[in-house]
Amino acid sequence: MSNSGALFPVSSDKANALRLRLAALQIQEEDLDESFVRSSGKGGQNVNKVATCVVLVHRPSGTSVKCQQERSQGLNRYLARKLLADRIEAARLGRQSQEQQESERIRRQKRRRSRRAKNRMLADKRAQGAKKALRSGVTRDE
Repeated sequence: MSNSGALFPVSSDKANALRLRLAALQIQEEDLDESFVRSSGKGGQNVNKVATCVVLVHRPSGTSVKCQQERSQGLNRYLARKLLADRIEAARLGRQSQEQQESERIRRQKRRRSRRAKNRMLADKRAQGAKKALRSGVTRDE
């Protein structure tokens, strides 16, 4: 992947960043099986005529990804490699992976939010109880 800038229709910075990330994860181009199939969904005649969907298999780990997000094959090749790097990184690093850190952050946010909601609900209940307590103090003589 020495001329990665020419392989993918993305900026050379992005292509180099991907190349470095794959190298850091010890993923080599020789270990990848890449095949192309026809995509489905929107895209019209382009999707029907051109095999834009990329199926990428990393032989050593057995990890496979399928990418048909974009209408161009070149961009899907780039995105498939990015997705493969994400999956392999998640498998190797486990808890430290970027995806899991993000989901953990969202989980913490929701927990905080629900605690606030519970406190608000309890405060409303106390206020309602105080209103009722004031009402019950009045007696009628008949």
